[in-house]
Amino acid sequence: MIPQTNPKAAYLAQREAIDAAIRRVLETGWYIQGEEVAAFERDFAAYTGSVHAVACASGTDALILALRGLGIGPGDAVITVSHTAVATVAAIELAGATPVLVDTDEHWTMAPAALEAVLKAWPSGVPKAKAVIPVHLYGQPAAMDEISAIAERHGLILLEDNAQAHGATLQGRMVGRWGKAAAYSLYPTKNLGAIGDGGIITTDDAGVAETLRALREYGWRERYISALAGMNSRLDPLQAAILRVKLTALPADTERRRAIAARYTAGLAGLPGLGLPKIRANAAPVYHLYVVDAGARRDELQARLKTAGVGTLIHYPVPVHLQPAYLGKIALGPGGLPNTERAAKSVLSLPLFPQLPDADVDTVIGAVKAAWAA
Repeated sequence: MIPQTNPKAAYLAQREAIDAAIRRVLETGWYIQGEEVAAFERDFAAYTGSVHAVACASGTDALILALRGLGIGPGDAVITVSHTAVATVAAIELAGATPVLVDTDEHWTMAPAALEAVLKAWPSGVPKAKAVIPVHLYGQPAAMDEISAIAERHGLILLEDNAQAHGATLQGRMVGRWGKAAAYSLYPTKNLGAIGDGGIITTDDAGVAETLRALREYGWRERYISALAGMNSRLDPLQAAILRVKLTALPADTERRRAIAARYTAGLAGLPGLGLPKIRANAAPVYHLYVVDAGARRDELQARLKTAGVGTLIHYPVPVHLQPAYLGKIALGPGGLPNTERAAKSVLSLPLFPQLPDADVDTVIGAVKAAWAA
């Protein structure tokens, strides 16, 4: 079976360096926070071009901490999308704020027109909007030029959910560099993934960074003294050391992802009714996922590919607003979320990870063509 993703392959590709990094941490005797975490934060800030990077325990915590660090909480509404990992919406609620969900565009990211529409026709009984979280889903940049202009006009704080788009650019500008802060996931399958869980937040604001560092560790600015009501969300040094090694390979891994995506696009072009990823003008995606739009044939295609030995996944099968925990409990933009609901029934993620051989890519292409022709 060709897997849809394979984090073990990423470990094996850098096994010697990763094992050495783990031994280095074990031998220090320092297993919480410390210089290894600080060094990873410096490395990641340099990679993104940010002034500050603050590591934490998960991508979900990165969003929660970023919201709290930006002063967003009870009495505030935060606009985001429903076609995303549930973590985006869960984080808003866990920060005490109220999510408001808008529809997506043809790139499966926040539709600027939908954002503008909900701000003009604000749902009754919902707190005032304070922030907007565009999600750079699948490694595809959202329409940040338009979204940032709308946010500025309406006085909204812009926080980017960059869990799947480490290194993607729009108009030559890295995503994560458009808003007040950006939250990243370091989950094992992400473009930069730990061997375990992790997250990190970037910002150019020294005051926000200082607040984030306090919030992630009980609100401490001085040990054992909680200046703020914080939480426990620390990236441990073992993961930081592993991530420092893996960060050195991220540029090459990104180019490999792009090469695999280009091979898929060339090989699958022209299949009637099969939608391939649409690339925004002046965007350079990083292809966390290669997602096709199979329409009403999605489940059939997935089943045929499984029989052919090709693993696939659905990102995501149920929009957040239709999940049992959220159904009927979240305000939606005017007109509902038709693009979001259609995507949930039609998208399919093909195998893609940097260590995927060209021969396997060609096998997947052949299997998709055969299944589509059946």
